[in-house]
Order: sequence, then C-alpha cells, then structure tokens
Amino acid sequence: MDFQIPDDLRELQERTRRFIADEILPLEGEVPRDAHGPSEELRRELVARARAAGLLTPHASRGMGGLGLSHVGKAVVFEEAGYSWLGPTALNIHAPDEGNIHLMEEVATSAQKERWLRPQVAGRTRSCFAMTEPDGAGADPSMLRTTAVRDGGDYVINGRKWFITGAEGADYAIVMARMEDGSSTMFLTDMDRPGIRLERNMHAMDACFTGGHGVLAFEDLRVPAADVLGEVGQGFRYAQVRLAPARLTHCMRWLGQARRAHDLALAYASRRNAFGKPLAEHEGVGFMLADNDIDLHTARLHIWHTAWLLDRGDKGGYESSRAKVACSEAQWRVVDRCVQILGGQGVTAETPVMRIFMDMRAFRIYDGPSEVHRWSMARKLVRREGAPA
Repeated sequence: MDFQIPDDLRELQERTRRFIADEILPLEGEVPRDAHGPSEELRRELVARARAAGLLTPHASRGMGGLGLSHVGKAVVFEEAGYSWLGPTALNIHAPDEGNIHLMEEVATSAQKERWLRPQVAGRTRSCFAMTEPDGAGADPSMLRTTAVRDGGDYVINGRKWFITGAEGADYAIVMARMEDGSSTMFLTDMDRPGIRLERNMHAMDACFTGGHGVLAFEDLRVPAADVLGEVGQGFRYAQVRLAPARLTHCMRWLGQARRAHDLALAYASRRNAFGKPLAEHEGVGFMLADNDIDLHTARLHIWHTAWLLDRGDKGGYESSRAKVACSEAQWRVVDRCVQILGGQGVTAETPVMRIFMDMRAFRIYDGPSEVHRWSMARKLVRREGAPA
C-alpha cells in the first residue's frame, strides 16, 4: 500500500483546505444553536461557492458531473471538507445525500438517474434515506414493518419512519419497505407525492444536517413500478451497497472535525499559563495532546486502508465495520479530551469545540452502533475459524 498522495490529489487537498478556511469557516455563525441544521437558503449559498471553486460533489462520476474520486481520494478530500461542520454541505458530500448518490450510481436505471440523480449531483436537490423505524428497523434492517403491496401498476406503501436525516425539504426519498414474501425493496419517490407526511422534526444533539432528523408517515403512498430502485426483493442487499462505503465516509468527515478540535485545544494549551508554565507543559495536558495525535493518526490509517481495499474491489463489509468502530471511538476520545483541555471554554460556545462535541456524539450510534458492529465482526471471526456460528 502506497501512502504517498499523488500530486493531483495533493493539489485538490490543498485547494479544498483553502476553500474551507476562506469561504466556509466565516459562515459558521449563520446556523443558530437551536436550529435543526443549515437552512435551505444557506445550503444553496454554500453549494454555489463550492460550484464556483470546482469542488462540488467530487465523489460523483464525471459522467454525472462530479470529479470521479476514488475511495482513497474521498478520504483525503472529505477530511478537509469536514474541518468545518458546513464543509460537507458545501461540497454536497453530506449524509444522507453522499450515500444516496453512491447507491443511485450503482443501482438506478438511466431514466431514474436523469430524473433524480443528475439534479442532485448539481446541488439543486436533496434526498433522504427512509429505513429506520420507531418500533422496527434500525441497526437490524430485517425488522422492517413498513409494507409495500402490489396494486396493478403501482406499489402501495404504508408505515412510519423516524430519524430520517434531511427529510424536511428533501426533494426525493429512497424508501425501504417489506414485501408480502418477507423480502425488502427500495422505492424512489418524490417527497411531494400524496401519502407522505412529515409528522415532526426530532430535537437532536446535533445541528449539522440540513433538514434535521424527521419522523415520516407513509399512508397509502402509491409508487409506480417504474420507480422501484433496482430489483424487487433486493433491498437488504442494496442496503449493504450503500452502507459499507457510507460508514467509511462518515469516518472521513468526522476526522476533519476531530482534527479541528485538536488544533484548537493545542493552540489554547500552548498559550494558556497555569501554575507557572503553559498548560501543554503539564504532563496531564501534554499526555492528552499526545493521545489525540495517536488517535487521529490511527483513525486516518484505518480510513485509508479500508478505502484502499474498496478501490480494489473488496466489498468492505467487515473492514468498514472495523473502521467505523475504531474511528468513531477514537475521534470521540479526541474531542472529549479537547473539551477537558479547554475547561470552561470547552463547555461553552466560546470555542467551536462544544459544538463539535454535541454534533459528533451520535456518530457512535448511526450507521450501526459500535456494539452491533462488534457483534457482527465476532460472528465473522468465528466462522473464519470454522467453528459453528
């Protein structure tokens, strides 16, 4: 594995870093603390700036209007974008749209791509991914209770979803539903169709996702058979097509936030004096800074290695689970230490670290809690040894 960044990717990395510093960081104050996320007006402003800089939707294929980045390329650029909580929104690489764009490129028909994907890659529209349910599917997608029943040329969908990131204001949704035979299917639907109702937005710790996290009700939603995404009955398989790389891109973006928190804590500890010398020269603080550097470097290695495997055709299920656990927990430790180093400033809005702390906590839960990934990994390890599962 070659850890050298090619010259063209290095240039893109530096260009992204400058763009975030010059164009995006100054806009962070535009999002109120009690907001569900960036407003649609702010999102359009951010997207316009990234478009002008030639950085919009870099992970999409060139044929769709993106830069066609490899997984390793995404690891480099997404970390830089993640340095600001508005950066992923600006580059159009935020969740859930980033994962949906990847899934659509892999599975959608040409007509579906033109109708839903191309405008999204151009930054004109947003999407949501409706799988998680209040009393059903979450970490275990097989618990789906939302149903889809064939009725002539349509499917009729009924059910309820929650924690649907970006639901408010989304232009289209990918909906997971259970078929009569117990299999699952993904459906594409415009969000303004009769039968879709946003019940409410959930009040969450984070405020970095446009549209927040919604509760959706599907009441006799009719979806034409032409709007099935992929093959009928293959929803669980497509979920893995989406989730394996999406877990990793979360790690990439949050690495940028963890690095920023560390930069702020390091600068503070270097200039703040206590008991006759800078905080950084006290072992208690110095050790935390050193541990931060270890965790950041370890997380980056996990990301790059898994991205390298994905670029070589590995499906990445086991490796993405390992990276998701390792990175989410390492990055969380970094931010938690930064709060401790900053003291009072770490638990107030005097620095961005409190905001990063609150935004990041859910990362250890969504796209599979750490415990579920460990359980899944353990089962695979046992099977590799030939023991009964």
